[in-house]
Amino acid sequence: PVANATIGPGPPSPQVRAGDPVTLRCSVQVGSAPVTFTWLRDGHEVAQGPLLALGDAEPPHSGTYRCVATNQLDGHRVFRALSPELNVTVTPRGHGGTAVAAGVGGSLLFLLLLLGVIGGCHWWHR
Repeated sequence: PVANATIGPGPPSPQVRAGDPVTLRCSVQVGSAPVTFTWLRDGHEVAQGPLLALGDAEPPHSGTYRCVATNQLDGHRVFRALSPELNVTVTPRGHGGTAVAAGVGGSLLFLLLLLGVIGGCHWWHR
C-alpha cells in the first residue's frame, strides 16, 4: 500500500508573489506501481498527476494544498495516503511601476531645481 505522501519542493515560503512560477511535486516513500496522484485545493480536486504546475501564481491560487496518492492491491483493495497540508498565499505585486515613476519624476524635478540654482548663481555673479 502507498504511504508517506509528501509535497515538495514547495515554495520557499508560504508567501508567494503574484507572477512567480510555482510547481509542486507529490511523491510517496512506499507504494507499488501504478500510483495515481490527485491534487486538492481547499478540499476540492484541482488536478491529476504527480506534478501540479500553477504557472505564474495569482491571488486566486492561494489556498491549502494537499496531495492524495492512491494504488490498488490484488485488484480490489484501494489504498490512499494523504500528504500534509501546504498553505500557499499569493500576494499581489506592489505597485512597483508607480514607485519607480515617482522616483524618476522626483529625480528630474531635483535636477531641474539644481540647474536653476546654478543658472541663477551664474547670472548673479555677472
